[in-house]
Amino acid sequence: MNNLAKSSGWKKGLVHLFPVPALAIYSLFLIYPILAAFGYSFYDWKGLIRGDFIGLDNFVSLFTKEPFNHLFWNALRHNLYYLAVEMVVQNTIAFMLAYFIYSKLKGSGFLKIAYFLPRLLSVIVVGFLWKLMLNPNNGVINVLLKKIGLVSWAKPWLGDTSTALTSITLVNSWFGVGFIMLIFLAGLQSISTEVIEAARLDGVKGLRMVRSIILPMMSQSLIIIAVFTFIHAFEVFDLIYAMEGSQGEPYSSTDTLAVFFYRIAFGGSAGDSVALGLGSALAVVLFFMIATVSALFLYFTRKQSTQN
Repeated sequence: MNNLAKSSGWKKGLVHLFPVPALAIYSLFLIYPILAAFGYSFYDWKGLIRGDFIGLDNFVSLFTKEPFNHLFWNALRHNLYYLAVEMVVQNTIAFMLAYFIYSKLKGSGFLKIAYFLPRLLSVIVVGFLWKLMLNPNNGVINVLLKKIGLVSWAKPWLGDTSTALTSITLVNSWFGVGFIMLIFLAGLQSISTEVIEAARLDGVKGLRMVRSIILPMMSQSLIIIAVFTFIHAFEVFDLIYAMEGSQGEPYSSTDTLAVFFYRIAFGGSAGDSVALGLGSALAVVLFFMIATVSALFLYFTRKQSTQN
C-alpha cells in the first residue's frame, strides 16, 4: 500500500514537470530577447561589438537627434493610422460578416471557411500577390478600372505617397477580417437566445437591436478584438516588408515602428552600419507602449467583469 502511495505521489510530481519544456522555449524566444534588448539599449555598439555603457543616451538620441527623431514620430503616426483603418474597416466588415452568419445559420459552415480562407495564406505570399495586383501598368486593379471607364482612378497605388499606406492597410484588412469575424461570431453565439427573443417581442430589431442589446452583451469580445487590433497595428512589419521593403517606400510614407526598428538595428538608417543600441532602445519603447495600452485594456475588462 505504501509503495502504491509513493508511486502515485511520484507520478503527481512528474506532472508538474510537463510545462518545463514549453516554459524553456517561451523564455528562450520571448523573455530572453526582451531582457537582452533592455540591456543592449544602455550600451554604445560598434556594429555587433558592445562598447561603453552610455546610460540613456540611445533613448535621448531616438527622441532628439536627427534623423532618428523625425523618423520615429513619422513611423508612430503611420502606426496610429494603421490602427484607425483596421478598427474602422477591418473590424466593421468582420462584424457585419459575423452577424450575417449568425442570422443566416444555413450554410454558415461554408461561409466561415470562405471568409477565413485568406488567413491560411502566408503574409509574405499575400504581400507579393497584392503587389502584383496593384502594379500600375498591368495589375488587375488598374486594368479593371480602365475596362469600366474609370481611367482617372487608375494610379500607382504603392508608388504614390498619398495612397501607399492606405493600400497596405486595406490589404491587411482583407487578410485579417476572417480571424476577427470568428471572434465576433463567438461573441454573438454566447448571447442568450432568450434575451434576443425577449427583445424582439418588445419590438426591438435592426440597428436598434445591434446597438442596444447585442453590442453591450459582447463587451468582452469587443475588448479582446480592440487589444488584438492595437497589438497587431503596432507590430506590423511583414506585410509592409513584402510590399514596400525595409525602407518604408515611397519616401518613408509606409514606415512603421517595427520597420524602422529593423532598419536601424540591422542596417540602412545610420549609413550602411547597424545601430544595435538605438534599435534596442526603440524596441524597449515599443514594448512599453504595447504593454501599457494592453494592460489598461485588460484592467478595464477585469473591472467590468467584476461589476457584472
